[in-house]
This record gives sequence, structure tokens and C-alpha cells, in this order.
Amino acid sequence: MSDDTRGEVPQLPEPADDNVPAETLPGTGDGGSGGGDEQGNGRKFFEDLTGVNVDWRNALLVPILAIITALIASAFVILISDLDVWSNFGTESLSNAFSEIRRAFVALFEGSLGSGRALSETLTNSSTLILAGLSVAVGFRAGLFNIGTEGQILAGGMAAVWAGFAFDFPVFIHLPLVIIAGAIGGAVWGGIPGLLRAKTGAHEVITTIMMNQIAILLVLYLLDTQLFQLAGRDDPVSKTIKESGRLPRLVGFLDNSDYRVHAGLILALLAAAAVYWLLFRSTIGYEYRAVGANPDAARYGGMSVTRIYISVMSVAGALGGLAAVDLMSGVLHRASPGFSGGLGFEAIALALLGRSHPGGVVVAGLLFGALRTGGQEMQVATDVPIDLILVVQALVVGFIAAPALIRAIYRVRTGEGTGQVTRGWAT
Repeated sequence: MSDDTRGEVPQLPEPADDNVPAETLPGTGDGGSGGGDEQGNGRKFFEDLTGVNVDWRNALLVPILAIITALIASAFVILISDLDVWSNFGTESLSNAFSEIRRAFVALFEGSLGSGRALSETLTNSSTLILAGLSVAVGFRAGLFNIGTEGQILAGGMAAVWAGFAFDFPVFIHLPLVIIAGAIGGAVWGGIPGLLRAKTGAHEVITTIMMNQIAILLVLYLLDTQLFQLAGRDDPVSKTIKESGRLPRLVGFLDNSDYRVHAGLILALLAAAAVYWLLFRSTIGYEYRAVGANPDAARYGGMSVTRIYISVMSVAGALGGLAAVDLMSGVLHRASPGFSGGLGFEAIALALLGRSHPGGVVVAGLLFGALRTGGQEMQVATDVPIDLILVVQALVVGFIAAPALIRAIYRVRTGEGTGQVTRGWAT
């Protein structure tokens, strides 16, 4: 080795596009520093679960098959939960049960997409879900499991509400201020676990869960203070966001209060596009993915893993804060205990279903938004409880978390270099 090359930091290859095979990222090929078979198997499970570094054929096929399987399983759940079938078992009772299943799924579709109001409600629910899902997906790409989106939504929501009622500016100043305040609140709440992971090695799963509980108690405390509590009320309800700080309705010109879809949908799509550019078209996004593939190799390549962990969790928290802005400024307009409604935990399912890709998260958000909206109509039109929607979502998550099971059920071939997606049981 010559003197002029001694001590140089090796340069990592720059990917040409977003569909980069895993072996081009540091530490994922045969010569990478995987840290032994145990660490390699753990990394492989994480990649299979989240879709990171998985080829697009499998990344799309497994979630689609998981959704189909979940719907089929849900039909069986409806069947076995119908007590009339088992109390008077026979051909007629079975026929009635299958008719009930058909009516339930028809009502689910009509309630989510069957009218202008249904479509509006689906899009309204979807925009918040998309932003929350992006928060988890960004963490997955860097090898971090962000379970703290719930707390980041609560922190960002309180910051957005405060900015919404504390100032009285024109809308072109006030609305951006509310959005920025929500993003900063979420970024701070997400950055704390990132800092703990980077500086002390504290696992983000533990710290984000703890931050969720802290956020819940902090909201309760703030809603009982003079700064936040609505005047004349004894219950924990905040002051209302002023009109200038609210996201405008997209179809407000129709003068129909049933159409609640608002500009948060545009915010969600812009955020998805920004996350795509960040992950697949920027240097820092490449560093995120490199650290997610192998932090040791990334560190050897000259990347600051400490800085990246803090940055990733701050970005994820900011996206959670934007989800809170969408919810508070677009729909609720005031805070109350538990206003997040478990969105942060649904976000984990969204990121898994979307295979940690912004485009996949958008599609998954639309699906879950449709399920949430259609479930209400299904409950009204049939005797099937709305809790079945939670069953469907849980089944989807369960099947997504077990890709090997889906591949085994449908005989999906995963070998490279083959154009055959499925095979018969006899082959």
C-alpha cells in the first residue's frame, strides 16, 4: 500500500435507483460484516417483515395475498360467530349465513366507496393514516422500530393546538405555523429516543413505549392547565383552533357539510413524495438505508451512525406530528384525552403492509381508511359488529408478519432468476 492511499476511507457504491438489491448496500452481501449467523438471521427476519431490501415482486405479492387471506379468514369468523347457524344447523341456516357474509362485504364496500360522502370519509381517514404510517416506515428503513408514533402524535397534536388558538394571524401565516409547530413537537418527541439509542444504546422499542406513556400523562396534565383548558369547562378539553389555523376543505365550494375531506390529503401525498425523495434520491437517505442494512459497515464507511439515528427518529417524529396536524387542524379542532385514538399503533400495521415504501404506505393507508369507514356502514346494514374490522386488520398484520406462511399457502417461489411466481401443489 502506498503512502498516499494509507488511511483513506473506502467509498461506498451509490445506488442508481430505489430498486437496489440488498447486496449493493454495505454489509448485506457475502463479504459484508454481518456479525455472525445469529445477527444475519435476525437481519433477514427484519427485512422479510418490513420489506426492506426485498425485491418488488415479493414486496407486492405477499401483502396482496395477505389481504386476500385475511378477508377469507374474516368470512369464516363471521360464519362461526353466527349463533343462529349452530343452534339450528342445516342447509337453510348455512345459506342464510353466507348471505349475511355477502351483505357484510357489500356494505363494507358501499360504506367506503359507494357514494360521494363515503369516499370523502375514506380519504379523510386515510390522510392521517398515511402520515402516521410514513413515520414508522422511515424508521424501518434505518433498521429502527419506531413504536412511539402514538406519543409523537400526542406531542405534535398539543403543539399544533396551542399554535392554533394562541395566535391570530392571516391564514397564509397561521396555517403554516400550525403545521410547523406540530412537526416540531413530534420531531422533539421522536428525537429523544433517537438520542438515547445513539448515545447510550437504549433500544428504541423500550424508550418509545415509555415516551408514549409520558405523552399520555402530559396531555392529561396540559388539558388541566389554564393555558390549554377551554374557559368555563371543568372537563379536560382544550381551546378550539381558530378558523385561520384549520386545514381547508377540498370540496368546500359544494357547501355540503357531509364532505369532510380536507387539505390534509394533499399534505399526506406531498409528505409521501418527500419521503420517497429523501430515502431514494438523497445522500442522507442512502445513509439511512446503509445504516439499516448494516450499521457496522456504514460506520466503517465513514458514516456517523449516531447522527443518523438521531436524524431518523426526528424525521419519523416530525411525520407523526404532521399526522397530528392532519387530525387536529383538519377534523377535531381541539384536544381531549386520547385524541390520537390508537393511530400510532395502526401505523405499524400500515408500514408493514406497505413494505416500508412510501408508495406502499399510501396504498395501505387508503385500504385501512376504507376499512375504517366501511366498517361503520357494515355495522348499520348487518348484524356484524364493527369489531370485525379490527379482526381483519389484525389478520392482515398477522399474515404480513408471517411471510413464510403466505408463501407456503400459495406456493410462492422466491428463487432469483425465475419468472414463475406460483406453482402447483404437484410441482
